[in-house]
Amino acid sequence: MTRQMKLISASVIVIVIALIAALLAYKYAPSKEVMELGEYFSVSGDEMAVLMQDGYSEERGYYIEGVPYLSLSMVKDNFNKGFYWDKSSSMLLYTKPDGVVKAAAESMEYIFNKNSTALDYVPVRIIGEQPYVAVPFVKEYSNIEYTAYENPNRIVITYDWGVNRLVTHVRKETVLRYEDTNKSPIIANLNKGDKLTCIGMDEEISGGYTKVITVDGVIGYVANKRIEESNYEVVDREYSEPQWTHIKKDYDICMAWHQVTNNQANEGLLTLLNNSKGVNTVSPTWFKISDNDGSISSLASERYVQRAHKAGVEVWGLCDDFSKEIDMSVILSNMTSREKLQSKLVSLAIEYDLDGINIDFENIPKEAGEDFVQFVREMSVRCRNNGIVLSINNYVPVEYRMYYDYEEQGRVADYVVIMAYDEHYSGSPEAGSVSSIGFVKDAVSGIIEKVAPEQVIMALPFYTRLWTVKNEGTEAQTIETAAYSMPGADSLLSDRKLEPVWDDVTGQYYAQYNEGDATNKIWLEDERSLEEKLKVVTGGGIRNVSFWRLGFEKSEVWNIVTNYINARETL
Repeated sequence: MTRQMKLISASVIVIVIALIAALLAYKYAPSKEVMELGEYFSVSGDEMAVLMQDGYSEERGYYIEGVPYLSLSMVKDNFNKGFYWDKSSSMLLYTKPDGVVKAAAESMEYIFNKNSTALDYVPVRIIGEQPYVAVPFVKEYSNIEYTAYENPNRIVITYDWGVNRLVTHVRKETVLRYEDTNKSPIIANLNKGDKLTCIGMDEEISGGYTKVITVDGVIGYVANKRIEESNYEVVDREYSEPQWTHIKKDYDICMAWHQVTNNQANEGLLTLLNNSKGVNTVSPTWFKISDNDGSISSLASERYVQRAHKAGVEVWGLCDDFSKEIDMSVILSNMTSREKLQSKLVSLAIEYDLDGINIDFENIPKEAGEDFVQFVREMSVRCRNNGIVLSINNYVPVEYRMYYDYEEQGRVADYVVIMAYDEHYSGSPEAGSVSSIGFVKDAVSGIIEKVAPEQVIMALPFYTRLWTVKNEGTEAQTIETAAYSMPGADSLLSDRKLEPVWDDVTGQYYAQYNEGDATNKIWLEDERSLEEKLKVVTGGGIRNVSFWRLGFEKSEVWNIVTNYINARETL
């Protein structure tokens, strides 16, 4: 090989080595590229990024005049569902055990029990036609901590307490990167001793890196060799929840509804009570919402209450929403009509010396669910301040009725009543039991998951239904039904000399008979079916019961009732 060729070969080798070295240097040398936090958070103007506990919210807040704001929906969904937006008055409401906080949009004050308090910020703003709540105002009534930062705008909120989180500290000055590679841009500089919260344990992360959150809310990746060994710490905060006290009886409640449709019906009270045993509370159906302004019609009787009290029986006046002339969405969503309804009910209770009010709103559409719950909150304050027991009637808990918010009812009202009947009802597409044993079991298990058993009153039927099915099983099938009292159902079977058969599935006696092209079916309520239900109710820890309705029962059932419900004996 000539000398020239050797020199060329050597040069090529040197170049190759240099290229390899350069490639290795590029491969392993960390990137010095910096991603500005403004680009990282991608917020502009008054927008604010929101870090909640260990992750960013897709929804943005706003940072206005040094105050962070979050949408009311975000506040309710994550921190405190007690806030309520009253569209009719453009006011944010928050109900406390002793009153209602009211903050008008864009005002720098709020009102509590008619007293105004000035603030150095606006507690609620309208942004894009939606209410946004100042975070310091939220914190005033919620168990949260937060820190807000500028340049760029962001907020770090802690709200999930009593949990363990994995933390570490920076061992030596280093950087936080956007991704888990040293070629990723730098998003923050980390100093020795900086505290980091470790997250993303269920993610696949490249070896040598840990996903962390900085104290000021930046999420990224740090090299393991630059941090200390991690350890768990409990995230906790001292906070006292407002105490919603309840008016509770020191005996088991044995209530019966008394259907009163005219003034003359009030005179039948003593006869009905004398035919009963163990009843210590009666709920007459006296009050009806009569218009969309919140007015009430009343059949209340002072003489009735005096007689009941003399017999040792409390009176809880019932108010229903059965009028076809009213729209509960309109009434409950309007603060004026809602407060008028509450005020009238309480004034009637005081005027007639009632012991309690029984709310029986059965026509609440889903879209009015929040309005109904706010009505219950506000009503509970008025009743509590006047020593009036507040009970709320409800359907059996099922998924599509969760907007009634049984848990919140139990928090603010004295008693939550579950009507464990109308499993099959007038207009039902099929014939069936009014209250099968399985239906009652579901009622008990469903409500005690949400409300303490001592606050639950389980309502059971003294009635049944006769179902007349024509052309059964065909496209021409029709179903008609009529309600029967216990004695009425017995007479029906006796007249036809029918012997009912016990049905283990429903926990009731069953009978049927044919008339022409119609099949008549009936699932009976009697002493045995009632006892089966009471076993389930008391077995679930519920000691309070009610019955629809007084006068529909057989006298024999009262011995069964008093065997299971240790109610105070009537005088």
